Amino acid sequence: MNHEDYMKLAVDLAKTAEGHTSPNPLVGAVCVKNGQVVGIGMHIQAGMPHAEVHALVMAGIHASEADLYVTLEPCAHTGKTPPCTNAIINSGIRRVFIASTDPNPLVNGRGIRLLRAAGIEVIVNVCKEEADFINRAYFHFSKNKQPYITLKAATTLDGRLATHTGDSKWITSEQSRLDVHTLRHTHDAIVVGVNTILHDNPFLTTRLPHGGKNPIRVILDRRLRTPTSAHVIMDKAAETIIFTNESIETSHRYEEFPLVTIESIPSDVDFLCEVVKRLGQKNVMKLLIEGGSQIHSSFIDACLANEVYLYMAPKLIGNGPSLFMDNSRSLISESVYLNIIDVKNFDNDIRIHALFSDGGEQ
Repeated sequence: MNHEDYMKLAVDLAKTAEGHTSPNPLVGAVCVKNGQVVGIGMHIQAGMPHAEVHALVMAGIHASEADLYVTLEPCAHTGKTPPCTNAIINSGIRRVFIASTDPNPLVNGRGIRLLRAAGIEVIVNVCKEEADFINRAYFHFSKNKQPYITLKAATTLDGRLATHTGDSKWITSEQSRLDVHTLRHTHDAIVVGVNTILHDNPFLTTRLPHGGKNPIRVILDRRLRTPTSAHVIMDKAAETIIFTNESIETSHRYEEFPLVTIESIPSDVDFLCEVVKRLGQKNVMKLLIEGGSQIHSSFIDACLANEVYLYMAPKLIGNGPSLFMDNSRSLISESVYLNIIDVKNFDNDIRIHALFSDGGEQ
């Protein structure tokens, strides 16, 4: 194996914790001595030991004079855990290979400088592209202090989200819907509009065969029409936040539900931008939008969306709402551009994963 192979192993290790580390990054580490892997690790959850520590503990005395491959620059500050740079220096590691530097102001090159000052050789940008991609949400959150936003939609082959009567169950296959639950598991919060609550009464929980993490449920409800009988209010399965333009004094009927919070936004403030800002303040790093056409269009038009998962079923239904209902563009040159990352099949459906033109930038 070469340096890239060991780093790709570290990247794969990092990805296994997706959905559990937020607002921390995904990090994997591999310790190698004399061509043998002697320690591996990944950051499992915020507040728990970092990947480098797990790898060094596994390596034990074999860490001395070994090489360490880590997907993100080791931290150099004391947070919920001690600095990883100290553990690396004390272990006797001789070389550290780093894929991505950490944009966090508390790190941002300091980890590299401390390792080099201790006489450890540091090589950077090994498999940088792969490592940057898995932490695109973390980089965005670190830079902008607001969530990285993913749109999810299921459409027919002619691009419809529902029939003209609003019927949408079920456009896609069971396999596609199971994949959507994986998306929910890997995001911190999920957004729908109040019309989805009124029409479908969804649970907005993660239902995977092995369980999964339920995201915070976010309802955009300017006039506070969410009924107290709705599943998202009654089931106590996850926290629910309702954003509204109504005064907080009108929300008394929700007081008996401890997991429900009402956030009032003044009518003269940009509603969508304020929602995103407040969710960032709540450490929501990854936000999944599952609303209907109006919600999706609002996020796209406000240039808030970073990427999209579009599930397309081989069906034609004719007239009905589409993903992006915006009549302001009269020229093809005014289109919203996306970069396709991958295309997968789920049963007879196609899933397109794409980034908005600047959606993957750090």
